[in-house]
Amino acid sequence: MKILQVNYSDIIGGAARAAYRIHHALRDSGADSRMLVNIATAGDWTVEGPKSESAKVLARARPMVEHLLTKRLKTSNSVLHSTGILPSRRHQQMNASDVDVIHLHWVNGEMMSIADIGKLNKPVVWTLHDMWAFCGAEHYTEEIRWRNGYTAKNRPVYESGFDLNRWTFARKQKHWRRPVNVVTPSRWLANCAKNSVLMRDWPISVIPNTIDTDAWKPINKVYARELLHLPPDVPLVLFGAMDGTRDPRKGFDLLQAALNHLRGSLPGLELLVFGQRAHEADVDIGFPVHYAGHLHDDVSLRLLYSAADALLIPSRQDNLPNTGVEALSCGTPVVAFNACGLPDIVSHQQTGYLAKAFDPVDLAKGIRWVLEDKVRLNKLMTQARQHAVDRFANKVVVKQYLEIYQKAVKGFEI
Repeated sequence: MKILQVNYSDIIGGAARAAYRIHHALRDSGADSRMLVNIATAGDWTVEGPKSESAKVLARARPMVEHLLTKRLKTSNSVLHSTGILPSRRHQQMNASDVDVIHLHWVNGEMMSIADIGKLNKPVVWTLHDMWAFCGAEHYTEEIRWRNGYTAKNRPVYESGFDLNRWTFARKQKHWRRPVNVVTPSRWLANCAKNSVLMRDWPISVIPNTIDTDAWKPINKVYARELLHLPPDVPLVLFGAMDGTRDPRKGFDLLQAALNHLRGSLPGLELLVFGQRAHEADVDIGFPVHYAGHLHDDVSLRLLYSAADALLIPSRQDNLPNTGVEALSCGTPVVAFNACGLPDIVSHQQTGYLAKAFDPVDLAKGIRWVLEDKVRLNKLMTQARQHAVDRFANKVVVKQYLEIYQKAVKGFEI
């Protein structure tokens, strides 16, 4: 079976890393997987990107052009939005190929238009990395218009002018006539899709993101901290997200509130932040903060996770963040809120701690519970690693995807 993985980028961004890992896990298992992207930066011969310089420029310009076209129409509830209006020839390229299955990932208007996706004439599997596929133009939203359909009556009162989300949703209904096999990495996103107007009759499966647990494994904590120039003997917690302290969805304000509750109760506690550099005027949180910046290679990330005593994910909305999977694989417990896809990563008091949703006091309690007992922490580290091997290892996830591919082919033939 020949499978084509389709994503906007090969390794830039969380969805790209997840897709790239699935691609190579399949290849390592003997499957014939190829990858098609708009932005190719890995230097990988199994990944096909634009070949000519003009094609590369157009691929990079595509999101900016779409943004300019819709700038005046942007709704106030969407930090990130995609209307999927710019046509491409990607569907023609895929339809003319010899692949048996097209596996879509984060294409979301940045790589293919809504109409392009509807014109695919091969078996399709689509892994959702956010909510866009069943929403309007939003990638994430706290509104529930996707449950009932986007109408004039259920539009939020704080929006006005052109209803960009309703228009985008109507175009999806028009062009996506044939249900495809949907995969979500978390149960939360699967339940959202199943309850949506657009996808409630589509086949939906839950398959987690994969990771190579043979490569992603713990590094000696003392050695990791020494290499990263971190203090050797202090409790050290880790927080990471692309520009994470500025993205409300990532919940840094909730983490900050939780750390305020820990003042004086965890002597020596320090925070390690990756995904951004220190800002010129950082807010004082009462603890020393180390900034690791943007790390792109797996070895540096393994060192970072291994150096930390716990990873903190205070997100308000998240699917199945790669950071959580990576941390567990390195034997690092995770403290997060009991919300969205995070319960698919954290088994409460087994691989970390699940705090009451968006409750900084309980988040602080969870951080203290993980760190204050060394014997307990060592047990959590062992269980975190085992959970990653049992649930997220390549051989576990690949088997599930091969079954979905077979299902997609049989369903398409019928």
